[in-house]
Amino acid sequence: MAFIRKKQQEQQLQLYSKERFSLLLLNLEEYYFEQHTAHHIQHKGGQNERKIRGSLKICSKSVIFEPDAISQPIIKIPLRDCIKIGKHGENGASRHFAKAKSGEISLSFSQVYFIKEHNIVAPYKIERGKMEYVFELDVSGKVEDVVETLLQLHRASCLDKLGDQTAMITAILQSRLARTSFDKNRFQSVSEELHMECQAEMVTPLVTNPGHVCITDTNLYFQPLNGYPKPVVQITLQDVRRIYKRRHGLMPLGLEVFCTEDDLCSDIYLKFYDPQDRDELYYYIATYLEHHVAERTAESYTLQWQRGHLSNYQYLLHLNNLADRSCNDLSQYPVFPWVISDYCSSELDLSNPGTFRDLSKPIGALNKERLERLLTRYQEMPEPRFMYGSHYSSPGYVLFYLVRIAPEYMLCLQNGRFDNADRMFNSIAETWKNCLDGATDFKELIPEFYGDDVSFLVNSLKLDLGKRQGGQMVDDVELPPWAWSPEDFLQKSKDALESNYVSEHLHEWIDLIFGYKQKGSEAVGAHNVFHPLTYEGGVDLNSIEDPDEKVAMLTQILEFGQTPKQLFVTPHPQRITPKFKSLSQTSSYNASIADSPVSPGEESFEDLTEESKTLAWNNIAKLQLHEQYKIHKEAVTGIAVSCNGSSVFTTSQDSTLKMFSKESKMLQRSISFSNMALSSCLLLPGDATVISSSWDNNVYFYSIAFGRRQDTLMGHDDAVSKICWHDNRLYSASWDSTVKVWSGVPAEMTGTKRHQFDMLAELEHDVGVDTISLNAASTLLVSGTKEGTVNIWDLTAATMLHQIPCHSGTVCDTAFSPDSRHVLSTGEDGCLNVIDVQTGMLISSMTSDKPQRCFIWDGSTVLSGSQSGELLVWDLLGGKLSERIQGHTGAVTCIWMNEQCSSIITGGEDRQIMFWKLQY
Repeated sequence: MAFIRKKQQEQQLQLYSKERFSLLLLNLEEYYFEQHTAHHIQHKGGQNERKIRGSLKICSKSVIFEPDAISQPIIKIPLRDCIKIGKHGENGASRHFAKAKSGEISLSFSQVYFIKEHNIVAPYKIERGKMEYVFELDVSGKVEDVVETLLQLHRASCLDKLGDQTAMITAILQSRLARTSFDKNRFQSVSEELHMECQAEMVTPLVTNPGHVCITDTNLYFQPLNGYPKPVVQITLQDVRRIYKRRHGLMPLGLEVFCTEDDLCSDIYLKFYDPQDRDELYYYIATYLEHHVAERTAESYTLQWQRGHLSNYQYLLHLNNLADRSCNDLSQYPVFPWVISDYCSSELDLSNPGTFRDLSKPIGALNKERLERLLTRYQEMPEPRFMYGSHYSSPGYVLFYLVRIAPEYMLCLQNGRFDNADRMFNSIAETWKNCLDGATDFKELIPEFYGDDVSFLVNSLKLDLGKRQGGQMVDDVELPPWAWSPEDFLQKSKDALESNYVSEHLHEWIDLIFGYKQKGSEAVGAHNVFHPLTYEGGVDLNSIEDPDEKVAMLTQILEFGQTPKQLFVTPHPQRITPKFKSLSQTSSYNASIADSPVSPGEESFEDLTEESKTLAWNNIAKLQLHEQYKIHKEAVTGIAVSCNGSSVFTTSQDSTLKMFSKESKMLQRSISFSNMALSSCLLLPGDATVISSSWDNNVYFYSIAFGRRQDTLMGHDDAVSKICWHDNRLYSASWDSTVKVWSGVPAEMTGTKRHQFDMLAELEHDVGVDTISLNAASTLLVSGTKEGTVNIWDLTAATMLHQIPCHSGTVCDTAFSPDSRHVLSTGEDGCLNVIDVQTGMLISSMTSDKPQRCFIWDGSTVLSGSQSGELLVWDLLGGKLSERIQGHTGAVTCIWMNEQCSSIITGGEDRQIMFWKLQY
């Protein structure tokens, strides 16, 4: 898992350096500057004088001596506790500091820490009282500089105000960085071309390490100022898969680089001193990546997740990444939900909804009685008000869960101590109960609970974590009765996360953590209001002039925890699951988007049909041109085909409807209704009547059997742009800004009786409508306008469900996915947009170099007809263009596919119709 892998990376680096020392031995916000080989001289001048060889490390707030012998403890002397720094044996008042001239440095102090004796991770031992230690440097010529540095850092540590301390240490750091530069001899190749160099810090959990960043045409480098844990970190640009800009300490200074596709653990996290440096480096890498990797948005992952191509776990990892959560930043560590609420039963029943936590509520709102008390306090609180005094994710909470695998992090966070034994992570059930009942405990989980590594549940390091009030030692985490081992607990937790119940309700939790219920009135209504400092934009650190107040505020923000960056501002779509049932089956809108699973053994022929469709779409890129015919004098605008596939009807801007025989390959009929362009056509069930829409405001009915115009519907005040038909109802779209629904009683086939039309509904738009489409059940209609708006309508109530302004020009074509969950639209702006029908949310957008004039799709793959004349195959889930197929010499204007998805016909501006076959 994320943290465990990060820790393994750090351990590998420490193997490189062969040190017990780690930056975690420093205080928070402390820097490690330099090290010197030295001896610690014990009992100087006495009979028992003893020299212990090791390394003396100069840090911004302490001096650390690491003995070579692991039996000896690491010594840490806080500079603020120093009484005298100077040459050993030099006379003078204790408050005076003298420069040393020999190879020995003398430190007098009132407090010292002993750490990792025998290399055992344990709480630090503290010794108090006046002491003097002598350190002898191997290189005596460096003593004067070291003492000068120590005196300077001591002055900074002793300043009264924390803001002044920080300012002085920052000035010392910047001075050191300014005097050094990246060593170009570290380049992998002499032919590398330098692009930029700047100063930055490498970020790992709880610590940052200053140094120099350098980027060339092939590599990204970071060289630590102190050479720890290795002289240079190198990332090959060709290996980079993802990069993210990060907030660090609420400032836009972070950049995280990943060389993996799905892992949450990055390869390097950098914090810059100047946002411009960060942005320039980001732009350079992003430009390089444009040719290698498609940039992914939250919405593109949403589409993959909805259609089952991403697990719940993978989707949450991606959302955390996009929302600035990083395993390198414990104040913004990835957050995962509690999903199980039963930690008492001997068996875990994942088919019982009562097993699960209510994902529509934050942790603080799950217990009604506790919530009432919190709301009473909230109502009485002055502005700015908040419901919860602690957050659902913070460094303390993360390390509460991970103390067994990352004890050094807990010791770093808590000044060398573990927490009280009774407050440790002792039991899953106990922790859940406290989250339900505790007055200040509202924490969620971390990814490790749904991973494969059980080490955070087991005290494999045999740490002495203390004794509880009942007398028992803190050891392995106590598991619920239904888990027979840590591995079983994690497996069942993963099963629960991927269960149907969680899949159907996870969007509710996403709304709270990453979505529209995170802030504002929706957050208040959902009882999801945390301290204002936890939100992005909650405080402007640059506006705080008092340095003390600024440092205190930043410390509070980092320790308290931060709310993720908001990713969604509208309700998040629900996942498509096989057992999905709509809340109200009486609503035709809900019923129309519900799946209708068929019980085993019920299907035979339909199963084969679905298999053949799937096979066809999997091979859609292998489309080959079979035949082509030029049968019109202007652009083809519509295609309709008889059930047996023998007759092809086409309309054109040349004002004619033509009937083409596929068998004889001959034009059989040419019909003209007016001198204006025809815009679309369709065949009525029974293949006896073909309907055409025209720019002359009319819809024409043509009897194939009698070879004459049977009827004319004069239904609009401007051109009719598109028509649809279902169950004796005609749907007509027009440039007069309406879509009209007509009841169409079929005419007698004798040709003597005309159609009778009654207008059932009029769907009004602000501007002209260019295209419409029905869902499979004909309960929903989608329309696209001249100004780029896509509208989704509930036809049973003749009401608009969603209005989505998602194109910057005319909408060319729209269509529902086969399951009615999504709408795809294409526009003159070259965009292909996927919209969630349930929420109206734009969940995916891709851009083509030319407008896509028409398309067909199966919900995941799109075959579109381009302005360029090509047929393009798009992989929506992969977010990429898969294939270009040469076709017409002008724009592809219309496209038809048979029900088995094996035959395709296209029409174009080149006046041709083309017949395509799939080649398996």
